[in-house]
Amino acid sequence: MTLYLRLAWRNIWRHRRRTFIIIGAMGLSLAMMMMYDGLIDGFNQAIYGNAIRVLGGNIQMHAQGYRQKFEGNPLLPLTDDQAAVKAALAQAGVISATRRIQTGGLVTNPEGAFSVGIIGIEPEAEASVSLIAQHITEGRWLTHTDRDALLIGRGLADLMSLKLGDRITVVGSDIHKQNRQRTMTVVGIYDLGMASIEKTTLYISLGEAQALYGLSEKSTEIQVNLETLGGEAGVVKALESILPNYEVESWEENYPELGNALNRKSGVMNVFGVIIISIAGIGILNLLLMAIYERTREIGLLGAMGVKPREISVLFILEGTLIGVSGAVVGAALGILFNFILGQIGLDYTAYASMTEYMALISGRIYPTLGIGNLPARMLTVIIISTLAAWVPAREASRREPAEALHYV
Repeated sequence: MTLYLRLAWRNIWRHRRRTFIIIGAMGLSLAMMMMYDGLIDGFNQAIYGNAIRVLGGNIQMHAQGYRQKFEGNPLLPLTDDQAAVKAALAQAGVISATRRIQTGGLVTNPEGAFSVGIIGIEPEAEASVSLIAQHITEGRWLTHTDRDALLIGRGLADLMSLKLGDRITVVGSDIHKQNRQRTMTVVGIYDLGMASIEKTTLYISLGEAQALYGLSEKSTEIQVNLETLGGEAGVVKALESILPNYEVESWEENYPELGNALNRKSGVMNVFGVIIISIAGIGILNLLLMAIYERTREIGLLGAMGVKPREISVLFILEGTLIGVSGAVVGAALGILFNFILGQIGLDYTAYASMTEYMALISGRIYPTLGIGNLPARMLTVIIISTLAAWVPAREASRREPAEALHYV
């Protein structure tokens, strides 16, 4: 086999210009796919990563039975939530783990009554990672000492004609299903550019939520944030083994619509990539077919020397494979180089922030990643298509009769 590899490698460089063109085409195809992968990863971090932080974090931990009662916003207190926070923070890639109380209720004032989600948070612990804290346009962020204080969204403020210092009544049910209400003061207004969230989500301090809902020193949820998307499975598995009495779920389970959107993008690129590489593969087929006619007498000589048709076929298939390997290596190098440069410079997409609600979460520039997450599969696709493209020329070469081929002019 070593001899065949040496012959195949020598043969593909007989016509350097043609070989360089085909390898360049294969390489650019792979580099384009890597650039797309890197850009999508950057978008995912900038948009979906931020959306996940707003909605509830990469991972959420609840008491057993929470998922069965999820629609009713159950107030199921966690056992030893401080220990669970420490366990989460000990995992690689985790940047924050904070306690929360999350439930539903109503807010009322002379403008009417509106259904909202009420979230009690640890303000100081969440300040550094919270997108809400970074988008306060009026007033201030909450503190752990706040009582009767609300942080609301711009959408709700406009809906209820509220401004800083206004007081509204918050109504909800405590842990014993008893109605509780309290009149609170608006101390801050955040603006994400996402009216659907701003109208339906308000924040109070964890201490205030504990007092309002009868959960003294307890919480009902732990929100875990990771540095990047994609590492949730390992952290979930580790936490499930450490905390068997907790329900540990990633954002993919809690927000399946986001996961479906990401999968659709990847699926489209997979199909698109195969089409691009297949077009480049036609060049390999053409190159090797031309080689057959140019090397007809050589093929005849090999046959006359006792080389079997199957071995001649293997030689041409190896040529196609080596072209594919070369193209894959060149493409990987180009893709990593392009993505590295773009990752340092970034791409400004703020002008498109108003296109959809989630696009509003872009804060500044998009920084593509190196796009190596799918690189092994992409390179393998290039090599397989190159090998398949060589199949027809290989079969054609193996069918040449030595006597006829030796007399070919």
